[in-house]
Amino acid sequence: MTQATKLHIRKGDKVKVLSGNYKGKEGEVLEVNTAKYRAIVKGVNMVSKHIKPSASNPNGGIEKTEASIHISNLMVVDPSTGDATRIGRKADENGKLVRYAKKSGEVIKNG
Repeated sequence: MTQATKLHIRKGDKVKVLSGNYKGKEGEVLEVNTAKYRAIVKGVNMVSKHIKPSASNPNGGIEKTEASIHISNLMVVDPSTGDATRIGRKADENGKLVRYAKKSGEVIKNG
C-alpha cells in the first residue's frame, strides 16, 4: 500500500497562481489529487465541456468548469497579509502539528 503524499496545499486553502494563463489569480482549492500532484481551484483554468442531452438536462449544451492545475504553480495565501507565502509545520501548545505561514508566522486554519 502506498502512503499519501504530504503536500503544502489542502482542500479549502486560499491559493495564488504563480504561473500560466491565470497568473496572479486567487481562489479556493476545491479538490487535491495527490497521485498526480494536481489541484482544482475555484475560478482558475476554466474549460468548456460539451454535455450530452440526458433526462435531467434534455438540451445538453456547453458547460464551463474548472480543470486541474499542477501544485507547483500554486502557493498558499497568508491569512494576515494576503500575500503568497511558504508553509511550515510546528507543534502548537497542545503538541499537535499545525501549519503556519513563514512570512507572518500566523497559524493557517484549514477551510
